[in-house]
Amino acid sequence: MLQLVQGGVPPLLPLARAATPNLAPRRFVDMPGGHRIAYTEAGRGPDLVLIHGALLALEDMWLGPMTALARHFRVIAFDRPGHGESTRARLVDASPWRQAEILGDAMRALGLTRPVVIGHSFGGAVALSLAMSRPEAIAGVVALAPICFPELRLEQVLFGPRAVPVAGDALAHSAGAAADSAMPPLLWRAMYLPQPMPPRVAAEYPFAWTRRPGPMIANGEDAASLWPALTRSALRYATCRAPVHILAGDADLVVNPHLHAANAARLIPGARDDRLPGIGHMVHHARIDAVVEAARAMLPA
Repeated sequence: MLQLVQGGVPPLLPLARAATPNLAPRRFVDMPGGHRIAYTEAGRGPDLVLIHGALLALEDMWLGPMTALARHFRVIAFDRPGHGESTRARLVDASPWRQAEILGDAMRALGLTRPVVIGHSFGGAVALSLAMSRPEAIAGVVALAPICFPELRLEQVLFGPRAVPVAGDALAHSAGAAADSAMPPLLWRAMYLPQPMPPRVAAEYPFAWTRRPGPMIANGEDAASLWPALTRSALRYATCRAPVHILAGDADLVVNPHLHAANAARLIPGARDDRLPGIGHMVHHARIDAVVEAARAMLPA
């Protein structure tokens, strides 16, 4: 049975709320198989789902476009499985396709009606997987700086070892924990280049909480899943039947828009691909107006 739970802490990811005052308020949906998916909600209107990217939790959306989108939509921002306060099964829930399945089930449990789905970066890959696997369940996808094709990536080198059973867990709780105190803050700031990190994000985002061992193991598993998962996606883009709008900055240093966004748009039937001049990877912070416009354009006329 599916249950909606307000408050509480999911098993396997204990949280001391007093030590993390900047967390967005969360509710939970408990699902068969033991998954507990965390989400936050705001606004009224047509349904819209937000899916965050790598090294992040739903606070990235909470501090970014969620307020503006909530003026037009009922917005649900999820923690992806294994991130924030959402649980995941070790080794089997890393793929964007698997996460699309889990979040699609959570959307159905919440009674969402053909939502617009917005995903950023790895979350964009999840959103596109959802568009290909459940096109009838969504109004369309707005993919923000999505990673779309397999390639050798820095996060596979940095975090991939945490995906190794037993040894990866030990690494995340020992030597890796020390590295995670120094390395992710540098990566977070690099994500925003050439824009600076917004002052509100720098002041309020729960960075230390996001780099706990559990989520860092999840990031390692996510990175390790990309080659097979994105190979599958590349072979399926031409079959996509959901509307897709890709937004990417032409100054993105994290996910090359010419390799990923442009080529995916060529393969996805009817996909729209817009490049934002001078904007980096964090499109949803730098150009909230463009994100809102793209989301509203997904609604029936």
